[in-house]
Amino acid sequence: MNTHLLLQLVVNGLIVGALYGVVAMSFVLIYKASQVVNFAQGEFLLIGAWVCWWLLTTYQLPFLVGMAVTFAFMLVFGIALQVVVLRPLIGEPIISVIMVTIGLSIFFQALCKWLFGVFAQPFPPIFSTQSVSFLGLEIQTVYLMSLGISVAMMAGFAWFFRYSKHGLAMRATAFNQQVAQSLGISVRNVFALAWAISAVVSSVAGIVVGIVNGVSSALSLYGIKVFPAVILGGLDSVVGAVIGGLVIGVLENVAQYVDGQYLHWGNLYEIVPFYVLVVILMIKPYGLFGTRDIERV
Repeated sequence: MNTHLLLQLVVNGLIVGALYGVVAMSFVLIYKASQVVNFAQGEFLLIGAWVCWWLLTTYQLPFLVGMAVTFAFMLVFGIALQVVVLRPLIGEPIISVIMVTIGLSIFFQALCKWLFGVFAQPFPPIFSTQSVSFLGLEIQTVYLMSLGISVAMMAGFAWFFRYSKHGLAMRATAFNQQVAQSLGISVRNVFALAWAISAVVSSVAGIVVGIVNGVSSALSLYGIKVFPAVILGGLDSVVGAVIGGLVIGVLENVAQYVDGQYLHWGNLYEIVPFYVLVVILMIKPYGLFGTRDIERV
């Protein structure tokens, strides 16, 4: 057994899993606020990565400036998307809203291919050192950056939901929209805020993955890859989303090790999260930390 390789993959899995957890929190944020599963989540990653790449390559902006401008754009984009497309659907059946998010996913995919082409585009060099050595392990610098950003965002989410006025309003809306409205909370504004935050947070993951693998339409598949993490943790649990992301990240990399060393199937890395998804739905359909709905008749 190559213990060093296994340890390297586990560490990489934890770092990538933290990124999965951040994207999973975006899923949960929208679901808790509006009871909608956003199937265009992967396109938020794609749009954020393309916008940042375009700013860096066209205007030669410093990376941190380009990232900040991208966040501002995604904030406005998320609000505009909710107000223009999704707000008119308030009160409609949930399945109608879900179908709209699927349509948005297809539309944004086609739009990005039309604007930027179908070939992967590399980010300009960001860091002078591509990797650092830690306890004998080689870790890419961009992954360390993503780990720092992910931890900061998780801490920001915890503070936001516990102490901020808007976070408390979002929690109240998630608990009961009618009660929240009776307390003077604007449910429409909460929905818009949830979509805006989700778009910004997803763009972080898009930029990090784009730096590592280049920007292409394949980025949007991360929205699907993260879905098992959301189901594993529980569709309405922010803590569960983080834990689910870490578990899926480690499982992917351990599966890569087992496949490469023993099984030689070639694609276990890609499909093991969906095996987990099927098993969780069979054994614990509400996830590890999800709220179990009890209906009385």
